[in-house]
Amino acid sequence: MSPSPTPPTSVELVKPADVKVIAALGDSLTTAIGANGSTLLSIPFEFRHVSWSIGGYGTYRNVITLANIFKLFNPHLLGPSPRMTLHGSPITVNDTGFNFAVTGHNTLNVSDQVRHMIATLRSYPGLNFQEDWKVVTLLIGMNDICDYCKDKTLFSPDRFIHHMTEALDLMMNEIPRTIVNVVQILRMKPLREVQKPTLGCQLQRRFCSCLVQPQENSTELEELVEVNHEFQRRLEALLSSDRFTRNDFAAVLQPYLETAEPSRLPDGSVDLSFFTADCFHFTVKGHESLARGLWNNMFQPEGGKEMIHTFSDPEELICPPEEHPYIYTRARDTSSGGALEPLRLLTLLALTRL
Repeated sequence: MSPSPTPPTSVELVKPADVKVIAALGDSLTTAIGANGSTLLSIPFEFRHVSWSIGGYGTYRNVITLANIFKLFNPHLLGPSPRMTLHGSPITVNDTGFNFAVTGHNTLNVSDQVRHMIATLRSYPGLNFQEDWKVVTLLIGMNDICDYCKDKTLFSPDRFIHHMTEALDLMMNEIPRTIVNVVQILRMKPLREVQKPTLGCQLQRRFCSCLVQPQENSTELEELVEVNHEFQRRLEALLSSDRFTRNDFAAVLQPYLETAEPSRLPDGSVDLSFFTADCFHFTVKGHESLARGLWNNMFQPEGGKEMIHTFSDPEELICPPEEHPYIYTRARDTSSGGALEPLRLLTLLALTRL
């Protein structure tokens, strides 16, 4: 696939090869805490270079990330994260790329990340802020669930959607030629099953105590589960209209994680190979699953976006077909051919021949 003869002016006509810049916002899932480590000692390290949405280590043959898939279409893509960082240590854009996620951040912090991103993109050498097409991926809100019982007002669904709205408004008003993937947050309760008798797993009780500590079937847990669902419902409602769509901008809900649960072994136990030593964050294997699901959702129309059932899904990547090589950005996508049946003939090997 080659880029458009001239850069598209419509957000509905952007092909993967037209994307010049990739960026990410979020929390420790996007900084990739502990992702490429095997022991508790790796948890302070942010393996940004293998992060699902923006990791730039090697090529997709080394690790499947959204950025590495986009690099197949544009080897000169700006923004992929180049290396590992240490949480709490001073970092620059040379360390992070355009991964503006911050470990431990709640949704109340996301507009600060957006402002940092805008300032960086405006001044970055070789980046044409007005003309270059950008893809930004945003996934945040799980820490709000983890902290809900500590302050039910600060981390309420009302505050969650207020901060998300503020961040999306800021991006739409300030950043031209941008597609924002707003990834639906996970259902957190299944993570209670990710357990093993190690010190690392005890960390769950410290950084996500509101999820881990309540007894099964308790009113506290039932309330948290309902709040989690309300976060999802509010986010879906926010993005169900054209509020965050203009000619050169679109924020799109990518819902593939909405009902996802941990993968299981034949005996029914959780497959712990998807989780780091803290029994909470994802290993590279988990990050690759998230990357595949996101890429596929980007090339599926509204109403036809697949949900993954477990983190083992999906096996294959979608190859954008000639009839519709564009990233889907709105429900009424008539100018780019309408809703097409997703073309599922892509294996990883086939991608290299595009």
